[in-house]
Amino acid sequence: MPLNATTRSFVQLGVALCLGLTQAVAHVAATPPAAAQRTHAFFGELHVHTMNSPDAFMLNVRTTPDDAYRFARGEAIPHISGVTIQLRAPLDFIAITDHSEYMGILPRLFEPQGALAGLPIAARLADEDPERRQAAVLEVLMTLGENKPMPALVDQALRQSIWQEYVRSAERHYRPGEFSTLIGYEWTSSGALDEVNLHRNVIFRSNQVPAQPFSSFDSVEPRALWTWLDEQRALGIEGMAIAHNSNLSNGLMFPTDVAFGGAAIDADYAALRQRNEPLVEIAQIKGSSETHPLLSPNDEWAGFELLEDLLGGRGTLGKVQGSYVRDAWLSGLLMQAQQGYNPYRFGVIAASDSHNAGSQVEEDNYHGKIGSADGTPETRRGGSFINTHHIKYSSAGLAGVWATENTREALYDALARRETFGTSGPRISVRFFAGADWPADLLTRPDWVEQAYATGVAMGGELEQSSGAGPEFLLWAAKDPGSAWLQRVQIVKGWVEDGATRETVFDVGCADGLSPDPSTHRCPDNGATVSLETCEYDRHRGEGQIAVRWRDPGFDPEQPAFYYARVLENPTCRWSTWDSLRTGLPLPQDVPPTLQERAWTSPIWYRPSAVSDAPAPS
Repeated sequence: MPLNATTRSFVQLGVALCLGLTQAVAHVAATPPAAAQRTHAFFGELHVHTMNSPDAFMLNVRTTPDDAYRFARGEAIPHISGVTIQLRAPLDFIAITDHSEYMGILPRLFEPQGALAGLPIAARLADEDPERRQAAVLEVLMTLGENKPMPALVDQALRQSIWQEYVRSAERHYRPGEFSTLIGYEWTSSGALDEVNLHRNVIFRSNQVPAQPFSSFDSVEPRALWTWLDEQRALGIEGMAIAHNSNLSNGLMFPTDVAFGGAAIDADYAALRQRNEPLVEIAQIKGSSETHPLLSPNDEWAGFELLEDLLGGRGTLGKVQGSYVRDAWLSGLLMQAQQGYNPYRFGVIAASDSHNAGSQVEEDNYHGKIGSADGTPETRRGGSFINTHHIKYSSAGLAGVWATENTREALYDALARRETFGTSGPRISVRFFAGADWPADLLTRPDWVEQAYATGVAMGGELEQSSGAGPEFLLWAAKDPGSAWLQRVQIVKGWVEDGATRETVFDVGCADGLSPDPSTHRCPDNGATVSLETCEYDRHRGEGQIAVRWRDPGFDPEQPAFYYARVLENPTCRWSTWDSLRTGLPLPQDVPPTLQERAWTSPIWYRPSAVSDAPAPS
């Protein structure tokens, strides 16, 4: 039969391995915390894979969910390359998100006394003849690529048993108030879509979870996943979907006319999506999804860590329209203004998508994405069944959440109300509020955050009609204690004018006593440098904190708009430069030697009273 690109990729991988195989938001907690409840920035990871994901297991990863929890808590764990890996500081929370398709199945197929040992396919996988063993592996891989699972490998009782192991593991490592283990998985819709990534991570609020995950074997359509989440909610099980790698969706993640599967994008679609998908990953190892130079030609920072090759390792470039976050926010504004609904009022996080059970978010501590495919500096210069260039992977990222405490429920509620931000790896903290009639000395007061909550709107929220000079924005950012100094803070504005979308970037706070040029809205270069011989970065320029109040000079009370903050560090070495420094390999030519690590906040939306959402269908 003809093979789609994903199937071809799995087949190629199997051949290689067999030869050597041994303001509607998510339903819960849409309201902000009371002003008296202080929120704190918690940093974590909502996208990690272990040996229980088929692609990780096939590339010799043997670390478990328990290993991933230990890694997140700051312990060292083994890596396929033979070294141990460890974060410099523990995380506050984590979700293990192994692929729901064949979750935990491949390890069991190779257990001589395991539950699947009696299956004919298990015996063939253990065959001493390499050709027969190869044929058996290809048979399993074909079912993934064609989205037609083997019935014995998706037995309901077996799936439920494996899923309950995940729940028990999460319970063992949960330390309320200290370390949170959110229960989740990845719905991996791509096998029947010819290279297109429509993947979602599904996260639950508590240990009340479904009997088994909904997988792309059940449906490849996002609407089916959202409908399933609605059905679970009716049973008292609260969960949400988080889209990722929209940059690799070939324009299908954020459609404007017809949704995937052929349904019209209308008020029903918008309400269903908003109820169940409040967040998107803005960055991870497979690249940044904020924006693209073709979409934002006047944004000098639009080309950050781009990965444009679609899945499948064939070098096919995806469409930019409908594949990037800022473009979706703009499309949503236009739909809201013209049609009365907005399916794209979502916030952002970042994540790693590690398949090694350990997040690769530190540039000088990078260990690759997926097992033996890119586990060493040498293999990271090649390609695989995922894409053609491992060197273009990013060392990213982390989710930032403003929550009242470090518990599953408090973190989930903050995710649901979109009071979230993402970073490219460093633990940069950032707050962002909009409001009016604040005291002139607000940012100098010890209770400024409480006052901002009491009389304003935090990131992820919506600001109603404003008159006169318009809202004022409060933006505060603090550096990661273990990373470079901050260079500038920015506010990105998108709006609708004369029936068309517009965007602009404002530098609103500069380091080193500098000020934005009033005509260009840009900070002067602060002169920070980094040595390519030692990777020593400038420790004499930049700021530890930047706090500003800003008012939009072009505010029009009749124009719908969104505003989000972006925080940039001084330049530092990219992970690929660290690899070259340590090994003597030449600097790669197709990626920059340095980068500016950054953080992005969820937007604040401004809506004139004349523009309203259509009533959300029940």
